[in-house]
Amino acid sequence: MKEAVATVSAPAAPAALNSEQPLPVVRLPMLDAKRQLFAYEILFHREGIEESALMQRVLSTILDGALTRLVRGNRTFLRLSRDLLLEQTDVLLHQPRFGVLLEPSAAQDVDLMERLQQMAQRGCLLMLDITDAEMAGSAALEALLQIVQFVRLDAGKMSPENLRETSQKLHDRGIWVVAGQVDDHTTYQRCLELPLQAIQGRYLLIPETVEVPVLTANRLSMLRLMRELQESNPGPVELGDIIRDDAILSYKLLSCVNSAYFALPRQLKSVQQAAIFFGVTRMRNWIYTMSLSGLDDRPPELLRAALIRAHMCEKLAAGTGMPRDKQEMAFTTGLFSLLDTLMCAPMEFVLSHLPLVPEIADALVGGRGPFGPLLEQIFAWEAGELTGQNAQPQRIQRMAAIYLEATQFADQVFSHAEGRAN
Repeated sequence: MKEAVATVSAPAAPAALNSEQPLPVVRLPMLDAKRQLFAYEILFHREGIEESALMQRVLSTILDGALTRLVRGNRTFLRLSRDLLLEQTDVLLHQPRFGVLLEPSAAQDVDLMERLQQMAQRGCLLMLDITDAEMAGSAALEALLQIVQFVRLDAGKMSPENLRETSQKLHDRGIWVVAGQVDDHTTYQRCLELPLQAIQGRYLLIPETVEVPVLTANRLSMLRLMRELQESNPGPVELGDIIRDDAILSYKLLSCVNSAYFALPRQLKSVQQAAIFFGVTRMRNWIYTMSLSGLDDRPPELLRAALIRAHMCEKLAAGTGMPRDKQEMAFTTGLFSLLDTLMCAPMEFVLSHLPLVPEIADALVGGRGPFGPLLEQIFAWEAGELTGQNAQPQRIQRMAAIYLEATQFADQVFSHAEGRAN
């Protein structure tokens, strides 16, 4: 379920980006064997946008620090145009955490190869994408392999044998290898046995297939809390009583709502006060969020993705004119869209322990109801597969603004959920 459902319309002329418009990007994580962040890839939504204008906007966001904030200062790779690489590489030389993704065709471009060699000598990070195992040994690519520090192999196109052999050869040469397009857990498990620095793909967002789903004690306790919050329909006082005995959860909750991100006029000193100020439904969503952060065996980037979806779903609901209570239900829908992956169990099984209102349950299981189309748009944005009306320039700009705001929100909330906020 990756593409948004929309009617196909005639393509519009490429639009220019001005300096005030948000950059239409998605950050895609690459995780190491311990499922910690190794690097981000920045994927651009190019549909209907003028390439030169997009690249100039990329440069601007690097210079003003916006792109650095988006990736939180982590190692990041992005694909840049040939013209920009030939003319504007000095910007990258002053950004040691930003690297360039390269196509094999660069080996045939004499001028570009000369510039890339200069960049490599000055320490710029270069990653080569290889989709065919035979290409790794070709003479045309040897010059590139001499200067890049990273190679990403397409695990979706290579056979397991070729992936193993090629990754070993590159590793033996001292090149750091990343497996890309790892879109299922079978491939992911194979990749764990290879000499790889990182793994990237949709596997992160989909649940593992299990014959008999079993919830750990920690997960059952979490679902019991969520169930009580759903069934008892608590007011501010009852909400405070429900989590009163969980000191860690209460601390995380109050730390987050009192953070500079929300710029409250006064400090809230109890969950009851916070529920009165924000509303019970909003605080219930915060409790869900902080509870899910306690799943220490899940990759941190997975919870970030759930938080991004939650915020995007809420903002998309607001954009359709839904009332406030429906917007907060949309937040829950986005957050719970990864509940099966977070809980390591099928969605239907998880929801059997967590009765939700039909609007949310229908969206999570069958993509139906008022929130189903919102999730479809988010899935398409994540995959870089906007189509039809959703790919119109104005729509892309709207989605870009929502996405960038959602990443800021997710990073802020996650830092408090993990107890690592500044």
